[in-house]
Amino acid sequence: MALTSEEVQHVARLARLRLDSAEMEPMRAQLSAILDYIALLQEVDVSGVEPTAQVTGLTSVWRPDVVTGCLTTEAALANAPDRSADMFRVKAVFEE
Repeated sequence: MALTSEEVQHVARLARLRLDSAEMEPMRAQLSAILDYIALLQEVDVSGVEPTAQVTGLTSVWRPDVVTGCLTTEAALANAPDRSADMFRVKAVFEE
């Protein structure tokens, strides 16, 4: 499916891309090739294939959330370069 330059400019505008005239033709050719490949894939008979989102058979690899112990204030502040009472002391983020 050959795209026109106007169609490529429209897609570039939607993607918030600025394409100069030197980039337009290679982009048109690349997008046209992608659409040609998609058209080729649409011709494949997948009527006997069940829809799936996971093809490797993996299940959840996340560990369950388990409440564990936490650091004490002293342990958390042990390596702090600068502290004030029981808090980390950092440089100001906002100027006044």
